[in-house]
This record gives sequence, C-alpha cells and structure tokens, in this order.
Amino acid sequence: MFGFDMGYILIAVVFGGVSMLVSARLKSKFKKYSKVHLRNGMSGAEIAEKMLADHGIYDVQVVSTPGMLSDHYNPLKKTVNLSEGVYSQRNAAAAAVAAHEVGHAVQHAKGYEWLQMRSKLVPVVSIGSKFSIWAIIGGLFLMQTTPLGGTIAWVGVGLYGLTTLFSFITLPVEYDASNRALAWLKSKNMVSQQEYAGSEDALKWAARTYVVAAIGSLATLIYFAMRVAGASRD
Repeated sequence: MFGFDMGYILIAVVFGGVSMLVSARLKSKFKKYSKVHLRNGMSGAEIAEKMLADHGIYDVQVVSTPGMLSDHYNPLKKTVNLSEGVYSQRNAAAAAVAAHEVGHAVQHAKGYEWLQMRSKLVPVVSIGSKFSIWAIIGGLFLMQTTPLGGTIAWVGVGLYGLTTLFSFITLPVEYDASNRALAWLKSKNMVSQQEYAGSEDALKWAARTYVVAAIGSLATLIYFAMRVAGASRD
C-alpha cells in the first residue's frame, strides 16, 4: 500500500523549507523597499493606469483587492488587481508590483505565446491539482489486486505532470512581465536610480518563489513516477 515514506517527506520538508525562506525574504524585501518613497509621488494604482495608457490599453480596469501580496491580473475580467498596500502606496515596492501586473495585461493584449499556453492549461491543471495524488494513491493500492490499478496510478502521474508543466510555463510568463515592467519604469523615467534598483530587486525575489515551486513540483513528479514504476515491477 502506498505511504508517505522518507523520500516524499524529504522532498516536502526541503522544498517547503526553501519556499518559506524565499517567501520570508520576499516579504522583507518589500518591507524594505516600501520605505523608498517615489520622487514622483505616484501611487501603485496611478503607476498601473499610466503604464496601461502608455501601451494603448484602455479596456483594463485597475482595482483594489484585499490581502498582502495578493496582486494579480485577471484576463477574463480584464482587471489589474492590486493589494490594498500596493494600490494606495507611493514607493518602489508598490511601483514594481503594479508595473509587473500590468506587464501581464500587456502580454495578454499582445498575445504573448507563453501566457496563451498557460491559459489553455488552466482547466486541466485545476482538475489535476485536485485528483492527481488521489489517483496515484488509489492506483498503487489497487495494483495489489488488479492490473487496472497501474493504469489509474499512471493517469495520476500524468495529471501531476501537467501541473508541473504549468509551473514551468509560468516561469517565462513571470520573468517576461517583470522585464516589461522594469523596461517601462526605466524608459519613461518613472523612478530614480535608487528606486529602480529597489523595484528590480523586489521583482527578482518574487520570481524566485515561482522557481522554487517549479523545481519542487518536478522533484515530486519524479518521485511519484519512480514509485509507480517500482510498484509495477513488483
């Protein structure tokens, strides 16, 4: 019967720990750069609205959303959702986040291929994230009594593989959005040299959270595949 042995526990502990460290570092960076006030006095919402206008995007609305670091772009509703702190604050961290989220809106408007690919995977990934592990566990258990268990387990591995693929496709999407944000902040002279350095550093740490998640997902996928393959040989 399938159990959470030391291999799985080790992966969970290592990548869970690294993820916590990176997230803590990210929060400390944003706290640090939240104290670097913009010389132009613009709020995150104003930064976002100007970047949208500069790219000729007039059908996307900038709105405030509850929470900390809950900022995101919604392609279905065409809204740039900024957390309360980012929406109203006038500092390097807020400018970085606001411009980054607008970067996703620019990707959407320009038909950026990696964003389109990620969007197509969302329905399948939503299913895979809910049922993949249960399919693997159930399949491994059933393999003791019926060959059908192996098929179920491999289907689970395949579903988990799609979530891993999604996490890796997310990387170029996030890095590109940051690059677009930083290029615009610099070319439009929206921030000083010190403010730009803070914005760049904050976005680098934000991107690293996605890198850790992707590598952790790949390690878990390899582990699951090895477990199912090993059980198939027994």
